[in-house]
Amino acid sequence: MSKPIQREISQSFRPRARILRLLGDELIANDRLAIFELVKNAYDADANEVVVRLDLNTDRDSMITVSDDGEGMNLDVLKSVWLVPGDEHRRKQRHDKKRTPIHNRLPLGEKGLGRFAVHKLGNRISMVTRSKNCKEYVVEIDWNSLIEKPFLDKAPVKIIARNPKVFTKKKTGTRIEIRELRKTDWTRGKVRRLYNQITSICSPFRESGSFNAVLKIPGHETWISDLPDIYEILNRAIWKFSFKLDKKGGFDWCYEFRQVPGFKLVPRTVKKSGDLLKLPPESEDGKKTEKVVASKSTTRGIGPVSGEFYVYDREKEVIRKFTDVQLLTSYLDETGGVRVYRDGIRVYNYGEQGDDWLGLDLRRVNFPTRRISRNIILGAIHLSLEHSSGLVEKTNREGFVENDSCSQLRRIVLGALAALEEERQLDKERIRKLTGKPEDSTMDRIEKLIKELEHALDRRGVKKEFKPYLSRIEKNYRGMQEILLSAGMSGLNLAVVFHEVERGVRTIHQVITEGADIDEAARQTQELMRILDGFSALLRRDSKKLHEASKLIRMARQNSALRLRHHHIALNCPLLDSKEEGFSSRFAFGLVLGALGNLIDNSLYWLRVRWHDTPSKKSPHQRKLYIGLSRDFEAGPAIVVADNGPGFQGDDPQNLVRPFFTRKPDGMGLGLYYANLAMELNGGQLVFPQLGEVELPDGFDGAVMALIFKEAE
Repeated sequence: MSKPIQREISQSFRPRARILRLLGDELIANDRLAIFELVKNAYDADANEVVVRLDLNTDRDSMITVSDDGEGMNLDVLKSVWLVPGDEHRRKQRHDKKRTPIHNRLPLGEKGLGRFAVHKLGNRISMVTRSKNCKEYVVEIDWNSLIEKPFLDKAPVKIIARNPKVFTKKKTGTRIEIRELRKTDWTRGKVRRLYNQITSICSPFRESGSFNAVLKIPGHETWISDLPDIYEILNRAIWKFSFKLDKKGGFDWCYEFRQVPGFKLVPRTVKKSGDLLKLPPESEDGKKTEKVVASKSTTRGIGPVSGEFYVYDREKEVIRKFTDVQLLTSYLDETGGVRVYRDGIRVYNYGEQGDDWLGLDLRRVNFPTRRISRNIILGAIHLSLEHSSGLVEKTNREGFVENDSCSQLRRIVLGALAALEEERQLDKERIRKLTGKPEDSTMDRIEKLIKELEHALDRRGVKKEFKPYLSRIEKNYRGMQEILLSAGMSGLNLAVVFHEVERGVRTIHQVITEGADIDEAARQTQELMRILDGFSALLRRDSKKLHEASKLIRMARQNSALRLRHHHIALNCPLLDSKEEGFSSRFAFGLVLGALGNLIDNSLYWLRVRWHDTPSKKSPHQRKLYIGLSRDFEAGPAIVVADNGPGFQGDDPQNLVRPFFTRKPDGMGLGLYYANLAMELNGGQLVFPQLGEVELPDGFDGAVMALIFKEAE
């Protein structure tokens, strides 16, 4: 029997000629972005200036011209780079850190596809280019004729060499003329947006650099003549915040509260060097990351980050003090947001209309007076192209690929914004006092939280067992809402009830998603119900009973045991290591337990801020928490909570207990307010003694908080 004959056939890919048009159509979102890409190409060519000219006389004669005074191209570059889709010429330059000879630039391009932006714009292309000491080369392309060819290798492009006619004498550069425009609807509004886009390629927040982009529209100059000067807009900002985060995580910042026209408010400036950048939480596989402050690992693949934020107040009582209000609000509506620049050149489309890459508007929904939305901020983030290799631009030129570096950049910027918001809320409150506008209350989000918890329980297969608990929690919350509203009590008190529900539900959710023992989840759920029962009973009738301080501390330790172990926090609690009962007092147990729990929560977070490196299991605990008794206060016996965190950093105690005041990036600002209110309702008080005012063990040099009770007679 003969063996079967085997043949090997070699066949290379033969791309169709029409792939060139597809590259332009599919990779470039719109005409404005296509022109933006050509402007970026001029930057890579080491140009001083690029001029975009729109001749919009008639549909047939309309033409777009992009001219630069860069290094131009010789014949070899034309043949081996410009006419080779996907060529890695620029990528290699960036990898080898080969900078341009005049302006010392690293190339922005890396995929070899940006030049196909011309295909998006029109059917006929005429390019003239000249490099140093070379002839002038002309390339004419009729895309309609070219794509009729079956394959690219059957569609040659003619290159004409000639003596210089455009770039005469020693001039170099590239001029691209695009005719038979594929879209001719260049309206006034579209041109204005193009102008803002082109002129924003270089950051207006920094001094003018070595690259300038200009837009000319012969015969339609009035379309853009009335656009406001960016510096005039920036000067109207009430707040300015600038920051730098170095590669090691060092955070320097400067906050400015400027003079508000018509308000007798003293401007305020705060500067800090070597500060810690607190980061908002980030979930990884359903678990929150340990790190809450920036470190060397945070900037890996990103490099140093700096930025400026200019923030406005659009409350009618404030903005009407300015002139040309319509001009200001229209500009903020159209261009508000935070943009990103690498080596001073913009990364599109961060900061464009419809792009809320930081989720600013969603953050502001829940805290409208404290958070900053896109339409009240003009901001810029500056990165180094050389050091941000982990940030890779998408092929479609719309932002970075969503990877770990991109996620970390988002956390860094939100952390910097939170630092601004911390200081801003103090001055915002000063403004609100003058305008007589009341503080906002927290919006009701309990239904969403319950649904999220139900989904988590369902995934664990225990939804049926927990359903009665969840129904009771929601019922109790609604009951508290009705009681508070019917009694005409402050909406802030309602926010406190909500705060406890949210904190409790999130704790249960964390226990469930981390795969902890179901019995522990049940215990946490029951504890939340007891706290709500305590609040409910206190509002309905006098439910204060005689309780031992030791019982309260023991329960608080039990509730926090899991988190103390998880975060490697050493608890010093001498009362529970002895048989001493401490003191007795009359109070609503669940309500005060919630107050003590909030003090512990506060310490847990700030200990992670100061001691941000995750310790190994074998190393001694750097994070320390103390819960003990004190009789150093004239008003009565106290439970003292102290830690070795960064402390309250000079904040006034009145601000610490003010609702919605917080220095946590994701905080509600109700924890200490709740604790203070709970103690007042029970005849006690929350105080913040200075170090030395109360006896503490050695090593507790951070925050000190004390719940003072009335001792039972």
